[in-house]
Amino acid sequence: MPSNQKERAIFALITVVITVHAYVFYSLYVVNGTTLMNLANTNSVLKAINHLGGVYMFGHYLPIWSVVLVEFCFAYLAEIFIGQPFSFKMACKNFDIEKTDLVQFETAVICATVAIMVPLMSFIAAFLYYPYYSGFHILTFLANWIKLICFNFPFAYFSQLFLIQPFVRTLFKFIFRKNK
Repeated sequence: MPSNQKERAIFALITVVITVHAYVFYSLYVVNGTTLMNLANTNSVLKAINHLGGVYMFGHYLPIWSVVLVEFCFAYLAEIFIGQPFSFKMACKNFDIEKTDLVQFETAVICATVAIMVPLMSFIAAFLYYPYYSGFHILTFLANWIKLICFNFPFAYFSQLFLIQPFVRTLFKFIFRKNK
């Protein structure tokens, strides 16, 4: 696990780079792929996005790279200032770091991070991807937020617990092995 500010920032950077790309793919292809293809009358999600002029974000159609960049900025800041510190505190409240097996403690941190980051990033996504062309309605916004939490939580839990975090932790240990 990262032991200082620099290591935590690098750990968060690696995690967020992988996670944002995974979520953009998941959101565009798995959750909204059929809708995008129907809107553009195409048989490919990528063709649909190109036909529509990009991905709808904050009332405009933007290229995919800009969507990834915007989400990366929000996710990295949220991870550094909210996700990492609070998930570690939540895990420490339930487990004694000195007496608990490292794998169990890391699993608790991952689960706490998912519990914090999914509602937070879903809230940000509900704001960014809100259909502003029809005006803003708070109930529609809240319904979209809850829908995003329901779509994102299972994906986040399983991808972080079984794929992303084991890979990031292995990569992190490889990068900082000389320091340990």
